[in-house]
Order: sequence, then structure tokens, then C-alpha cells
Amino acid sequence: MGNNKNSIIESDFPTSPQPVIVEEITHYTHPKHPLTKVNLPELFTCTGCKDDGSGKRFACQQCDFQLHEFCALSPPILQNHPLHGQHQLVFHAKPKQAIAGISWLKCDVCNKTIKGFSFRCRACSFQMHPCCAMLSTERNFPVHPHTLKLLPPLNTSSSSTDNRILCGECKKTRLGRVYLCTVCDYHLHAVCAKNLINGLALEYPSPGKADHDWKKGHATQVVFEAVGGLFEGLGQTIAEYFLQNIARGRGSTRSSEG
Repeated sequence: MGNNKNSIIESDFPTSPQPVIVEEITHYTHPKHPLTKVNLPELFTCTGCKDDGSGKRFACQQCDFQLHEFCALSPPILQNHPLHGQHQLVFHAKPKQAIAGISWLKCDVCNKTIKGFSFRCRACSFQMHPCCAMLSTERNFPVHPHTLKLLPPLNTSSSSTDNRILCGECKKTRLGRVYLCTVCDYHLHAVCAKNLINGLALEYPSPGKADHDWKKGHATQVVFEAVGGLFEGLGQTIAEYFLQNIARGRGSTRSSEG
């Protein structure tokens, strides 16, 4: 969904014939500036699908516009996708508008709300996030040694917990598609699998202050690493003085917050 400067793309949808590599693109949803492929550890919110992510992304060097790698490289149409092979799926940059009094529509794979980029079926009501389109009916994940297979859709119209399966990672029950290990009794929610694809850890700090502190500390670590590289070669004394002053500032902030 963008003009490629290089001819190779890395993002590999389940229906992609050959993976290719792209370093810079111009995306039609952000035509003012080019987007450069980067790999950064800090969290970000994808401007396209509105989900969080970490790691690989396409980012604008002149503003805060950032896209997941797979959101930036989403094809206009998916044919014979393993999660909805009966119909073709069309890429949409904007979600279906919520009707007054009714919540936003949800993804048929992870059961999370769709607020941005999505693939939608014109023949039926099926829709999913671009990151969910990276999933397949059978896949390996780094959190489990065996290949996992996707179970058929459960009855999501019922709020009964009888229809929910305990995930081996988040230790919770929730609606949405679920992966099953055929070797052992391990289950993985599709939404947890999606988080792994997004570069996110499956364990999150509690909401509110803890989440803020975690993000702030993570970002500060990145700054420290960048500053350390910046001062390399300028002399150990100058670098140490600068970094120690930053550290004192962090300590003072924590004391005042405590």
C-alpha cells in the first residue's frame, strides 16, 4: 500500500508468494513525508491500526507518524487467506463507522475493537486487523516448543465463560480465536499471538502509574544508550559527568513521586 524505493519487502503475509525487503516507502495515508524502516525497542502506537507495537516499524523522520511494518506493507487485496479463504479480503484505511449507541465493530480473529486499518470481506461481515492477517491456521511461536493449530471460531455471541478458554500465557479466559497445541494441553489466545507479532511482551505492568513508569523508564534507557553512543570518543570525563547528572535528575524525580 505504498511506493517502494527498494525492490525488496520483509513483511510476509500468509498468502504472500515471496517475501521482499523495503527500507523506505511513501504511504498514501501520509503522502507529505517518506517513511523509513527502523527497529527501535520503545513502545509506539501505530497510526494505522491504532494498536501498540515495538521493534520494527516504518516511521516518519519529520513527524510522529508511525506504522507497524505489516500495516505499512499491507496489500490492497488478500486472496485465499487461511483465516477466510472463501472470499477475498479488501484493505481499508478507515474502520466501519460505529452506529450511535453501538460500540465499534470487533475483529473476527482477536475480538478487539477495530479503530483503524483493517481487511474486510465484501461478501460477508468478516473483518480483521492487518496484524491478525499475519496469523495462519498453523504456526510456531517463540513462547511454546510445539506447532500450534487454530481452533474453529467459538460462539462469540454468548457472554458465558463456558465458551472461553484459559490461555497458557496470559492465564486469562477471553473471547476470540484460540490456538491449540496438539502435543500437549497448551492454548494461546489469538490476541496474545497478535501481541507477539506486534513485538509486545505478554506480561504488562498494571494500568495507570505503573504503566507510565514502565514506559518512562524504558524510554530513558534508550536515551542513555543514545547519549552513551553520542559521547563515545569525546572523553570519558565529559561523558560520565553528563550521564551522572541525568541519573541524579531521575533519582530526584522518583523521590518526589514517592
